Amino acid sequence: MEKWDGNEGTSAFHMPEWMIQFADQKQEFNKRPTKIGRRSLSRSISQSSTDSYSSAASYTDSSDDETSPRDKQQKNSKGSSDFCVKNIKQAEFGRREIEIAEQEMPALMALRKRAQGEKPLAGAKIVGCTHITAQTAVLMETLGALGAQCRWAACNIYSTLNEVAAALAESGFPVFSWKGESEDDFWWCIDRCVNVEGWQPNMILDDGGDLTHWIYKKYPNMFKKIKGIVEESVTGVHRLYQLSKAGKLCVPAMNVNDSVTKQKFDNLYCCRESILDGLKRTTDMMFGGKQVVVCGYGEVGKGCCAALKAMGSIVYVTEIDPICALQACMDGFRLVKLNEVIRQVDIVITCTGNKNVVTREHLDRMKNSCIVCNMGHSNTEIDVASLRTPELTWERVRSQVDHVIWPDGKRIVLLAEGRLLNLSCSTVPTFVLSITATTQALALIELYNAPEGRYKQDVYLLPKKMDEYVASLHLPTFDAHLTELTDEQAKYLGLNKNGPFKPNYYRY
Repeated sequence: MEKWDGNEGTSAFHMPEWMIQFADQKQEFNKRPTKIGRRSLSRSISQSSTDSYSSAASYTDSSDDETSPRDKQQKNSKGSSDFCVKNIKQAEFGRREIEIAEQEMPALMALRKRAQGEKPLAGAKIVGCTHITAQTAVLMETLGALGAQCRWAACNIYSTLNEVAAALAESGFPVFSWKGESEDDFWWCIDRCVNVEGWQPNMILDDGGDLTHWIYKKYPNMFKKIKGIVEESVTGVHRLYQLSKAGKLCVPAMNVNDSVTKQKFDNLYCCRESILDGLKRTTDMMFGGKQVVVCGYGEVGKGCCAALKAMGSIVYVTEIDPICALQACMDGFRLVKLNEVIRQVDIVITCTGNKNVVTREHLDRMKNSCIVCNMGHSNTEIDVASLRTPELTWERVRSQVDHVIWPDGKRIVLLAEGRLLNLSCSTVPTFVLSITATTQALALIELYNAPEGRYKQDVYLLPKKMDEYVASLHLPTFDAHLTELTDEQAKYLGLNKNGPFKPNYYRY
């Protein structure tokens, strides 16, 4: 098992028998406001990663019933009330969405079929904090089929599909989440997952680190029984390394974000498709000829730039890393500082994982009707808080679309209040999420079943063999046929014919 620092060593990971067996086989908004006035805002301003993903594809908008789910008394058909969702009566619609997602998640379904007899997660009590979508539901139900008990909350106040949450609750999963939570609701839901009489988690599946943070803050003694943490976001992984560096990480943690199957597929291909979907659904804009600046040229930035370039946009890139900067230049993008183009661009997209990338000074200098959005996990990249001032007027245009209007009539179009665009305003490709979800499931299985002493209180990367296994599970969808090494070729390269095929230092 390779640790985060990249030191090489013999992998301690051993494939279970069931794994080995299966491995074989813009229309823009340019109108000036006719009347400028102040509007009060009840929306919460969050600086945590409570705000990352979401979907406008929800069957019903959260505004259809203003009663807070916390004030409702709901039970599923089995009489259980151990959940809190928008409307349990939406379960049938949610079940249909889950069934559709299953068709595009072949590896998870294969994993469920192959390993459910062995029940590798029997006895596991997993508390999760991720986006609650149809794809996540397939993951949760797979974990349940493999023997785990699960309790779940959302990692983003806008990302939950209410009907999917209802379907999970109807199926017996204690789910505490709904689209449009307040900041207080968000933490309440996490606490309801963790603080329950007669049940204590022994595994954590997190996306952004908020769940892990809450347990450290409120229930530190729980870590005595927790075997490990699986974290999938760059924000959450950064938090884990901060804990490790400070000597405060008291259980092993698996860094899924930097696995090849997450970085090179979810981060790149998912964002390459979903950036266009999110912008189209919210603004109805045409991309051809528009000037766009993408802040950050990591895998997410690369995906966004490629998609926009293909649609005929003029794309600029900002970067701090000379290597990523050179990649952007070699890919045909002009590298600039944000200040150099902020007055002329039509769209500003952040995807750095940093904070205050777009400041109030930048926002003041933007042209009329400039669209501002974020593709990073947290809502810290755009200084939205600086726009909550008396001289600026906010107008809600449609779900997750706000016009912020200056005294002179200039307006910007702010999407998802600076939260992650694709899951806040649209959907993401199910197939790509299958890759990430399968990686998460295998990481949970490995940490849960690892003998004592295999993993220390540190952050680990998945072994390359596991990445290759996850990739192989998805190849049959394309009727793809791998070439096999001959004995002579394998000997020449110094490889095992069954992999891993690349050294630890290889960069895909």
